[in-house]
Amino acid sequence: MLFNSYIFILLFLPVTLIGYYRIGRWSREGAEFWLLAMSLWFYAYHNPWYLILIGSSILVNFFCSGRLNHACARGKKDRRLLFFAVFFNLALIFYFKYFNFFLENVNTVFRADFVTRKILLPLGISFFTFQQISYVVDSYEGKTAGYSLREYALFVTFFPQLVAGPIVLPQELIPQMREAVRKKWDAEYVSRGIMMFTLGLSKKVLLADRFGVAVDFIFPRASDTTSLNLMAGVLAYTFQIYFDFSGYSDMAVGLGQLFHFDLPINFNSPYQALSPADFWKRWHITLTRFLRTYIYFPLGGNRRGKLRTYLNTMIVFFVSGLWHGANNTFVLWGLLHGLGICLYRMIRKPYDLLPKWIRWGITFLYYCLLWIPFRAGSVEEAKVYVHRLFLHYGMYVSPDFAACFRLTGIRSALSALHLPLDDTRASLLSMAILFLLAFALILLPKNNYDRSYRTTKWTMAGTLLLLMVCILSLSRVSVFLYFNF
Repeated sequence: MLFNSYIFILLFLPVTLIGYYRIGRWSREGAEFWLLAMSLWFYAYHNPWYLILIGSSILVNFFCSGRLNHACARGKKDRRLLFFAVFFNLALIFYFKYFNFFLENVNTVFRADFVTRKILLPLGISFFTFQQISYVVDSYEGKTAGYSLREYALFVTFFPQLVAGPIVLPQELIPQMREAVRKKWDAEYVSRGIMMFTLGLSKKVLLADRFGVAVDFIFPRASDTTSLNLMAGVLAYTFQIYFDFSGYSDMAVGLGQLFHFDLPINFNSPYQALSPADFWKRWHITLTRFLRTYIYFPLGGNRRGKLRTYLNTMIVFFVSGLWHGANNTFVLWGLLHGLGICLYRMIRKPYDLLPKWIRWGITFLYYCLLWIPFRAGSVEEAKVYVHRLFLHYGMYVSPDFAACFRLTGIRSALSALHLPLDDTRASLLSMAILFLLAFALILLPKNNYDRSYRTTKWTMAGTLLLLMVCILSLSRVSVFLYFNF
């Protein structure tokens, strides 16, 4: 079930909301059971067999966490059990996500002939695995004592953040579940939730999916198209992945607000970043926090000299790349980001003296180019894309590529203004409008931390109008990009 689908917006969400608040009037525990049941339905809608995996994973982790809390309370921390719990989670994600990738690389390096298996990747396994690891590590420190199985299961499966984040920590969500006031209808929370959900839905439906048409057209044709097409293609993907993923995150946070929960913000205007390090403080904030807390700091962080700092940074970004997908393209993407961070640390003082607009331009170009291996199907495809991008294979936009951007009704609107255009020019104008709009949206508005989401009658009227436009635009339900991770 997708957030941008009719069944979710018109059936699942209203039923879940009504049941949650009606039951919550009499029983906090009952409201949590209802929300847990609906979250499991949400997850099982994709494939009922997923429930066996996530259910068994929850039971094993909860049992281990209980033992770890008990050991900590007695002053005897159980490292062996912690190792087992972390290993159990990593083994699950390794089998479902990386087993075939591992065999393929073994076959390549050692010229072996191991047969890969048909393994269905469970939705959200990268996200709920990290959440459960954070829980067992916190249990080792005695920070989760007293939490019930119901609370833990809802922490893992809470549907707004289950399949694509944000990655929530136990202390961010479970204490909120215990507040009885959270089960009571709050018009301010609900209004704010509708606004955030609608904003995210509009990013996905009206912008990300539009850019996605052009991206899906150009990347498979990289070996047989013009350099200007490729420039526009990588820029389109830069906007697509931002509006897609930040749109999902806005919808997730908005859904949390609808149920009177505060989920962590996952984006903070990342395309306004002035350096590679600044970018990763703004992009996928909860993933960066997890990697910093549970990998970078335990490795020593920046406390053991420059070389060790660079090594720790590369390890973190290797894990980040691998976390995103079982493909050498993601590993390459992660390592290149790590190199960018290390290089920035080396030249930080002179770099920070540059004018702000130059630093922004360098940073924007940096992550635009690094999106190429992220989107490419293989390292070889990424090499072809970069090769043709910089060797000037024609500096013009082809009509078939421009047509991917054409806005519905633009020719009719211009004809009504006595400004008739042929198909190609209408497509080029649409392309220019979309790119200018995207730049305006990433550079001009306030970020999520500064936006107030004030609920006046005018803002709510505008929100409901935008929501109606989005619902009417759901002719083709498209999967969020991070559902694949």
